[in-house]
Amino acid sequence: MPPTDLLPFLTSRRDDLVALLRTLVEHESPSKDAAALNALADRLTDLLRQSGASSVDRVPNPDGGDHLLARFDFGHTGPDAPKPALLMAHFDTVWPMGTLATMPFRIEDGRIHGPGTFDMKGGLTLLLSALTALRDLNLTPPRPVEFLLTSDEEIGSPSSRTLIEATARKAAYALVPEPPLPGGGLKTARKGVGRYTLSVAGIPAHSGIEPEKGRSALLELAHHIIAIHAIADPAAGTTLTVGRAEGGGAVNVVPASASAEIDVRVSTLAEAERVDRALHALSPVLDGTSLALTGRLNRPPMERTAATASLFEKARAAAARSLGLELTEGSTGGGSDANFTSAIGLPTLDGLGPLGSGAHAVHEHIEMDSLPLRAALIATLMLSL
Repeated sequence: MPPTDLLPFLTSRRDDLVALLRTLVEHESPSKDAAALNALADRLTDLLRQSGASSVDRVPNPDGGDHLLARFDFGHTGPDAPKPALLMAHFDTVWPMGTLATMPFRIEDGRIHGPGTFDMKGGLTLLLSALTALRDLNLTPPRPVEFLLTSDEEIGSPSSRTLIEATARKAAYALVPEPPLPGGGLKTARKGVGRYTLSVAGIPAHSGIEPEKGRSALLELAHHIIAIHAIADPAAGTTLTVGRAEGGGAVNVVPASASAEIDVRVSTLAEAERVDRALHALSPVLDGTSLALTGRLNRPPMERTAATASLFEKARAAAARSLGLELTEGSTGGGSDANFTSAIGLPTLDGLGPLGSGAHAVHEHIEMDSLPLRAALIATLMLSL
């Protein structure tokens, strides 16, 4: 069969895609539940082998669920084999165990609901189904494929980042089926994400008898909350948000301690460096108080590089030629593991997941009819890039 038959073939197997998605969704996998994640890794190992994987390696994660790295040779072996395409997905979700009791897998009005359907077990379903379709149709991509499945993306990829970057350095390009932009657009740029904590030490005193001897950590923090927000540059895509603040103790005591947690979003590394310098330059306003800043940028920005723009143009042409699909691109403020691959210079296309809405929300769902089309798109890209 020619590549143009991918969509009819996958459309005829839509029920199989839905059944696979149901299997993944009904296996709950919170980011910090190692037992649940490892049990799902066992199941995914079987599914990868059924999809035609040449090998499946398990990468231990002492702090949580193990990661998986599968290889699909497609006949490309030996020292002369071209660099592989890299497929990336995560199988952890933000949802705690027991969520299925109140958010069961269900299909209503053409939509598939359930925890993790949109972010990103729907995308994981697409990758497995695309690889299976290539095998069943005897279609051979011009490159081998490495498929990295990680278990900690929703908590910032603390154990998988090194693995992601090491795998990406050996690849030709990366495809990531995170949720798309509204309407199905791919993501060729993402903001970088930082987390900081500002801690303030003051001097306690009785608020009625001798308040003048105290130095309020909360008042000091209030000055800095205003200063922190002033560091933002919305025109450059830079935002700083104090999302949580706390301090003090008894209401009749001048508070001796306070802290604030800061969310940072930046579009460029230059802005990340500026923000970091500005936060570290904060100094006490009230005599007798002191500041301590911890934290850093934990996901670098995914900047739209010339290499990624070129990859998108090739993908756009392939989608139009083989599927009659008009691909669009854009940016988003959220981060993903695509930030890591892009930051080391690997051309990366993100947002290849199924159409839907409600990531991390109780109305999370995907559009059922988008499953065959998006799986065919991913298979087409593997054949064309």
